[in-house]
Formats: sequence, structure tokens, C-alpha cells
Amino acid sequence: MWARARADGSLEVDADGRVDVRYKNDEAAKVYRASARNLSAPGAAPDPPRGREIIIYTDGACSGNPGPMGVGVVILRGKEREEIGEYIGIGTNNIAELTAIDRALSALRLEERGAAIALHCDSSYVIGLMAGGFKARKNVELVERIRARLRQFPRLRWVKVEGHAGVPENERADALATGAIAGRRVPR
Repeated sequence: MWARARADGSLEVDADGRVDVRYKNDEAAKVYRASARNLSAPGAAPDPPRGREIIIYTDGACSGNPGPMGVGVVILRGKEREEIGEYIGIGTNNIAELTAIDRALSALRLEERGAAIALHCDSSYVIGLMAGGFKARKNVELVERIRARLRQFPRLRWVKVEGHAGVPENERADALATGAIAGRRVPR
């Protein structure tokens, strides 16, 4: 993702707290508007420090499109680790990616609603729907349910990661999702 920045590298934020972003490094690419609080530079240190922030990685997988779907979630709460791998039936990759976000948010505890949360996702589609102003044309009910849940987490920020690029926890989320499909593991 590319964001409009000033010469000093800081984000160019408008009066509404939004930044122009593109998903391609091309001046002709469509411009979206993202909340500045949801953006961070690649490799930037989390704010606040990682030790106090809940770190989440999600991934959805689909064998065929449509086909069998699975979700993978890794939640890091300091030294505590929670993993979710779940077979979710037959559908599309986009449904799997969205459902992974839904499962991650559902796994957070009531007392974590005010916590700083960094949600890592490799789906430009999901981040566009949730933070970038994309309008849902399909899966509208699922998207609206996730958006309602997101409102319960005011300190959640989105972090776009490259899929299959060797990011260990993102690779683990992918392995949980694909493993759930292979094992057809139904929710606990």
C-alpha cells in the first residue's frame, strides 16, 4: 500500500484525519481514503510498545474459489499465545479472509476492548473494506457484523503484511487456515 507523504516522510493528513492511499505504486491507480491512525510505515515499531499491545495475525484460505475454506488466527498477548485454526465450510477466499477477522475479534476478551491492538492481515480486500472506505458489494452481512465488532475496539490499527513473504506469524496463520481445510477440523 502506498500513502501520500510529505518530503520529510510523514503522512499527509487532511482535516478529517484521512490519508490518500493506493494499492499500486501507480499515479493512475484508484485513490482510497484511510484513517491515519490505521497506517504505519513498513518496519515501523508498534505504538505503543509491542509488550503492551495485543498483536493479531489472520489469514483465510480456500481450496478452489469457491471451495473448502479455513481460517487461521494467531493472537499474541505479551508471552501468552492463542491460535485458532478452523474449517468453515464451502465458500470463497474473500469469505475466508473476512471470517478470520471475525474469529479474531470474537476471541478477544471483554476487558481487552480498550487495549491497543495491531491486527495484521495480508488481504488488501479486507483492509480496504474495514479501513480504506471500500463499499461491500458481496458478503454485506458478514462485513457489517465485523464493522460493528470493530467499533468495540477503538485502539485497533490495521497492519498490511505481504502474504507468503516469510513473516513468521503470518505464515503460521496461513498454516492454521490451510491445515484446517486439510483436516476439515470443525470449530471446537
